[in-house]
Amino acid sequence: MENKETRVAVIGIIVEKRDSVDALNHILTEYSDYIIGRMGLPYSKKKINCITVIIDAEQNVINSLCGKLGRLDGVSSKAAFSNV
Repeated sequence: MENKETRVAVIGIIVEKRDSVDALNHILTEYSDYIIGRMGLPYSKKKINCITVIIDAEQNVINSLCGKLGRLDGVSSKAAFSNV
């Protein structure tokens, strides 16, 4: 079996529409085998939630996750990749 190269990435997610939270959690559960950790913080002053996800996966898996998150209504996400 071929060893696939993985990268560590930090995905920052901002949730502006609470109705999208269930779909967001469902997507993150799909990728749970790759997720190292996650932290979510509500910011009541702006009525948003901020989530950070740390993931170790192949580049195409990370891109797929970010693409699914980006299609959710009221959800913004960006990824920063490690060089190793």
